[in-house]
Amino acid sequence: MARILITSGPTRQYLDPVRYLSNASSGRMGAALATAALELGHEVVVISGPVQIDYPPRAHVVPVVSTDDMLEASQEWFKKCDGAIGAAAPCDYMPRFVESQKIAKTGAPLTLELIETPDVVATLGQTKLPGQWVVGFALETEDRRFRATVKLEKKHCDLIVSNGPSAIDSLDNHVELLDAAGDVVASVHGSKQQVADVLLDHIQQRLIGRVSGTKAPG
Repeated sequence: MARILITSGPTRQYLDPVRYLSNASSGRMGAALATAALELGHEVVVISGPVQIDYPPRAHVVPVVSTDDMLEASQEWFKKCDGAIGAAAPCDYMPRFVESQKIAKTGAPLTLELIETPDVVATLGQTKLPGQWVVGFALETEDRRFRATVKLEKKHCDLIVSNGPSAIDSLDNHVELLDAAGDVVASVHGSKQQVADVLLDHIQQRLIGRVSGTKAPG
């Protein structure tokens, strides 16, 4: 049995006390992956941004809000896990300054200065120990396979899942699974649970089975 960390859902980057940057990620893919992992007998820790869906009761869920929150929780839990699946859609940008009061309408254009948030999956990939593994997700609108391969290398992933914007807040998904060499090892189209089941089978065979018998760090 492995202990698997799964990041899931969106994150929020507040502009002021009531407004924030985010996206429409539902957390359904993360929940489906958690279900598939549990059915294979693994232990699951879900680091989740704000979502409206329910995760499997046997999963340990750690709620977070911002990308920094998700990074901090993921780093702490990854120390105790065998591997991680980065299915979340963390907000890539945050305001350089967060206003302490609600921004008032003035009739004039509002200029926001945004800076990049930390990359959760890349950080885990760069710090994984021997025996640990990381699976990333790459959601792209063009050149999907090429961009996924770039992210695979940049983020030090063992496998990466390539999908498109139609996956956001959808019941279905269409993905390609790429191995460490950038080769497509699976193409899956179906409900998110069907996709998750196939992905976990490959993770089981290619990553968990590779280090079976290795005790989880910590």
